[in-house]
Amino acid sequence: MRKTAPALGVAAFALSAMPALADNVTLRGYIEPELRVFTQSASSPRQKDTTLSVAGEITVQYLPEGNDRSFVFTPFARLDQRDGERSHWDIREAYAAWHGDGWELRAGVDKVFWGVTEAVHLVDTVNQVDLVEDPIKQEVKLGQPMIRLRSMQSFGTFEAFVLPWFRERNFPGPDGRPATDIPVERDLTSYESGAKDWHPDFAGRYSNSFGEFDLGLSYFQGTARDPILLPALDGGGNLVLAPFYPQKKQASLDLQATFGPWLWKLEGYGRRELGDNYGAVTGGLEYSFYGVFGTEGDLGTVVEYAYDTRGMNQRNPYQNDGFFALRWAANDAASTSFLAGTTVDTETGAVGFRLQGERRLAENFRLSLEGHFFTNVPARDPVYHVADDDYLQIRIARFF
Repeated sequence: MRKTAPALGVAAFALSAMPALADNVTLRGYIEPELRVFTQSASSPRQKDTTLSVAGEITVQYLPEGNDRSFVFTPFARLDQRDGERSHWDIREAYAAWHGDGWELRAGVDKVFWGVTEAVHLVDTVNQVDLVEDPIKQEVKLGQPMIRLRSMQSFGTFEAFVLPWFRERNFPGPDGRPATDIPVERDLTSYESGAKDWHPDFAGRYSNSFGEFDLGLSYFQGTARDPILLPALDGGGNLVLAPFYPQKKQASLDLQATFGPWLWKLEGYGRRELGDNYGAVTGGLEYSFYGVFGTEGDLGTVVEYAYDTRGMNQRNPYQNDGFFALRWAANDAASTSFLAGTTVDTETGAVGFRLQGERRLAENFRLSLEGHFFTNVPARDPVYHVADDDYLQIRIARFF
């Protein structure tokens, strides 16, 4: 992983206050072998149809007596059989937290999630995507150095973030799948800001519940997490894609309403970037059938729609798309769950399928299954570059 020194420095600061291991220390984690099987021929002879890897994560938490401080350290690592870029490590969390009456201050490396919808999380903009871990859904995040102040009041929760160092997005190497047909060359990364990855970013958020409604209002100003991929030539004269990170200002809203078995969801933002103003919105509903088929299980139906005023663009493939899914939760001792969904681009006709399922095996093991498949994808569609990388993924995690 490139450029880790600043992150390690913040992590060292967060951990410097952690006393020697004591009775107030808890340790948890997992190790997880993974198999990916690609069902289509690769676009490059270097890419293979199967790959094995193993990942692990450990969280150390220290809670001193008095409950006014806490310390958390969570490193993550993966070793991949094929892709050297996917063999990587990261500090997901490494922060010190101070707690008071109605407030909390964190300093170090942390993760933040904003959003309510299923298909795409438009407003989730603080942490960088760990693209080699989650190339399709993009829900796994890299740890972000930050100072985070939260104030919990009767009229809502306010949060302020100072983000002193930017994390570049990682990309698969020439042997990795799924990947763009033209490789991404991170050595050619450029920024709109002259401060590059040291540009200080800022964010703020207000959240509260009003009866059946959960509301979040957020603002972000700084380096965009999703790069613009520009055609360029590497040192050998080969065509590559060079990441360019512009500055952006973004105001966003996420809203969820709960009425019995109904969930209504909405996310949207307005953004100014490179002198242009544009917006995106996604929303929909979920209805749950409880105790279906005479079992303890629940069946949820999800319908969502996503729209982007930019139209078709590489940075947000959900520019005019519908999403439909069924979610099954067995509510059994093994926490069995399954989701099957499909995304349809109403402009190009491209169709994507998503399968996700998991079940606990014995006390400390979990089996998870994930699949992503595409069909009817024309060359002008934003997901065309991964349309030949359909895959099925199986993981077995051992927790401790």
